[in-house]
Amino acid sequence: MYIYPPGRRKPLIPLLLSLLALFTPVLAIWPFPPKRFTGNSLLDAGSMGLDGDGRVVAFGDFSGDQFLDVLLLASDQQTLSVYHWNHDSFSFQEAGSFKHPRKVYNVVPGDFTHSGKLDLLIMSQSQTGNQMDMSVYPALIGGGFDVNNPMPIPASTLSQPIPIDVDGDLKIDLLGISSSSKGSSPLQVWQNVWNASEPNSALFDIQDSPFHGTQCILANPHSNAVVDLNGDCLADVFLVCDDGRGSKSYQIWVNNKDEGFTLSQQGSLPSGTQSISFADVDRDGTIDLVFPTCSSVSSSTGLGSDCYINIAYNQQLKLCASTTDSGIKKGVRTCRPPEDLCTADPDFKFDLTDKPENTAFVRFPISSLFPSPASLLVLDPTFSPSLPVSIKLGDANLDGFPDFLAIVGSGNVRTPHLVYSVPCGHGVAGCATDGSGKRGWEVASKGTDRLREIKDARSVSFLDMDEDGTLDILVQRTGDSHQGNFMFIQNNFYYDAFFLKAIVLNGACDNGWCYSRNGSEKYHPFGVSYSGASYKYTVLDTSGHRSAAQIGQLPQTSYQSLQTPYSFFGLGRTNNYIENLFVGTTVHSKEHFINMEGVIPNSRVVILPSPKEGEAWKRELFLRPGEWIPWVTLTVVVGTVLLAIIVFVLHLNEKREDELERRRASHHINFDAL
Repeated sequence: MYIYPPGRRKPLIPLLLSLLALFTPVLAIWPFPPKRFTGNSLLDAGSMGLDGDGRVVAFGDFSGDQFLDVLLLASDQQTLSVYHWNHDSFSFQEAGSFKHPRKVYNVVPGDFTHSGKLDLLIMSQSQTGNQMDMSVYPALIGGGFDVNNPMPIPASTLSQPIPIDVDGDLKIDLLGISSSSKGSSPLQVWQNVWNASEPNSALFDIQDSPFHGTQCILANPHSNAVVDLNGDCLADVFLVCDDGRGSKSYQIWVNNKDEGFTLSQQGSLPSGTQSISFADVDRDGTIDLVFPTCSSVSSSTGLGSDCYINIAYNQQLKLCASTTDSGIKKGVRTCRPPEDLCTADPDFKFDLTDKPENTAFVRFPISSLFPSPASLLVLDPTFSPSLPVSIKLGDANLDGFPDFLAIVGSGNVRTPHLVYSVPCGHGVAGCATDGSGKRGWEVASKGTDRLREIKDARSVSFLDMDEDGTLDILVQRTGDSHQGNFMFIQNNFYYDAFFLKAIVLNGACDNGWCYSRNGSEKYHPFGVSYSGASYKYTVLDTSGHRSAAQIGQLPQTSYQSLQTPYSFFGLGRTNNYIENLFVGTTVHSKEHFINMEGVIPNSRVVILPSPKEGEAWKRELFLRPGEWIPWVTLTVVVGTVLLAIIVFVLHLNEKREDELERRRASHHINFDAL
């Protein structure tokens, strides 16, 4: 026992501990759980339940619970495992695995059987080696896949086909080159002809593609995409071509619905072009191109030398400055009104010439962002065959402008970096020498220590863990640092801005409940999505300035591009609802899009389109409970209690005064009566 000396006061610490003990029962009933992550930075969240030496090859909501799951491919490139996200344990949990008979090149989750569940399209090595075998593992109603009865698909060349809805029925077709393709018209379509009522129905039927114009030979690897490029909210097709002499070019095919696709623009790509990514870089309501170019690439390390970042801005109709502006002057459309964003611009174009007068094409060296010597990782040689590593675009700080992730290294070091999009100024990468330009770029340094400590990265991707409204980061590692093959980086920065998440489903089960054949099970087709949806929106910032932005849904799936099935976009700082949210699909109807007005920020929107002409689309809005809601609730409760106490005290005072007044009146003598 500690004896206090006479005349000395008791220490403060034991006194505080005694007071804290009095509050222990109160803390035990505190209704709000402690925060899982603390610290205003990018935090190491670990492997989140993923183990082994494989790699994540695809994202998808396989369980239909509106949480993002992952698909892993083991190091043998044959064993596939599905990991479901468990919200309660905040981790991924393995749900099952199976082994494909041949080496897997790529996996594309999609509802190919239009059952409301995600199937798996497997692209794998063939016996001959000069083509690629494909098969689909259909999803089982109770979970998992029918691994014993895969559905064979006609093979393609090594240039991986891309999913696309060609005929506007919201069913997934494929576009690529098959072994039976013709020389002058090599593009073919794997038409989805699946009929669930026929037990022996074929899944795909190879047909000539409805592409009217001079077709090209697809490059391998390529950056083909299904995304709206002319501004009508109807997905077009971007193709990367190979002339057979080591040079690459591109073609843009505009979607004309039932009339097929017409060649709108084509041109040469800069020398050394790597993977192309798509995003609205300058937030003007159009999709731009972002890609690196390197003078040479090492096949053994995957690092590029003398690399540049290139941005080709989409030149088309802009947003009208006023809501009263019709956008038409002297019979010519000059801009798009906020309530009419899905207007096609037949004169849109990309200019990829590096000339001083061409402000629509920006090119800056990697060395302007990262200290020399530093090379950009553009190829992942740890996979066979080597995978292209693209620049991953996503709005990490919710300011409305997409940022990007890139892996930079030298020697045996591979470090991922987050690069923010910033306003142009003097000395900012991507801006002119006088500080002018559309957008500049700056490497994030504050709070990114854990990300920059990684030395063995081979792939990096954006995703939203636990659907909490922030873009987190998945870093896949080679394992050379003996710290595992997976690391999730929790984006725990506080941003004074809003976001929106959206997903367009494929109209399975007539946008209602799906039932098993015997009717014993029912489920909602939440897990399915498709490539080709398009989003355009207008929003007012806190100063009243109106801006527009465009997002594409799952534009790329080839070569393990690892894009999420939902679209995530930051809204920046705003004190208003989203004015107009245009959602476009590939449906071949008169109106292939809808306009949703007054959408609440910090929410998730689910759109269920109908392929039937004149049938209304369904839309659902899910609000995300923010961290501030408990504090608002507590404030309201405490404020209500305080007001109740004040009212009660005032009531007692008034009651006491009434009683005193009554007593005084009872003792009052009426002298007039005497």
